[in-house]
Amino acid sequence: MTTEAETKSRAAKKKQKQKRKHREREAGGGVAGALAGAAMGATGGPPGVAVGAVLGALAGSIAEVTLERNSAAKEAENDKLDAEIGVSGGELGAPNLKHPPARIGAYSGSSAGGNAEGEEPAEGPIQPPPD
Repeated sequence: MTTEAETKSRAAKKKQKQKRKHREREAGGGVAGALAGAAMGATGGPPGVAVGAVLGALAGSIAEVTLERNSAAKEAENDKLDAEIGVSGGELGAPNLKHPPARIGAYSGSSAGGNAEGEEPAEGPIQPPPD
């Protein structure tokens, strides 16, 4: 059995791991933004590169944080819907089905792959291929 302290320790480690991933993604967005900003600012010479890199890093970090928040919100919504229709627990969309019992304990001929002799299918006979 796990103690309360072990459970809290695991939760703290998980939270630290999530924060580290968040910082890594934010830094990645910042680096990508800095590179793009530096490239755009290159037309203004060295000061343009510096200003473009700073502004690009800021914009890239903000964009990454926004994307992460939207992703988390969408994931929470999907989890809620999955639980509602039974994907993540229970039976998939079919709780407590009540089919009528068979009258004689046999499946219908059509569902068993049988063919009604002499009867034409509802969609008509198979047409010959065009020449």
